[in-house]
Amino acid sequence: QVHLVESGGGLVQAGGSLRLSCAASGIIFRIGPMGWYRQAPGKQRELVALITSGGSTNYADSVKGRFTISRDNAKNSVYLQMNSLKPEDTAVYYCYARDLGTDYWGQGTQVTVSS
Repeated sequence: QVHLVESGGGLVQAGGSLRLSCAASGIIFRIGPMGWYRQAPGKQRELVALITSGGSTNYADSVKGRFTISRDNAKNSVYLQMNSLKPEDTAVYYCYARDLGTDYWGQGTQVTVSS
């Protein structure tokens, strides 16, 4: 069982920056992809960014050029640097990881961008 804990959310003005962190703990075999999803009120959860254990990345079109995902395999951690934030980035951000074919989710961290 993998446990994911996020940190780094908060309130920021439009144009500002935040950095999200997520650390995996528990019984870990071999974590594959890690990433971030988000869910705004009244909307479905959507992919923000994914990164493989080898460092390949995939971003939602809406965040390309503004967000950067990275990971530290030794620490089983993933990070999301968010720059030039917009009000439409406001959502609960969830950390994601896959370990031996099982998907795991964090509890979510709120990101609010004021205009």
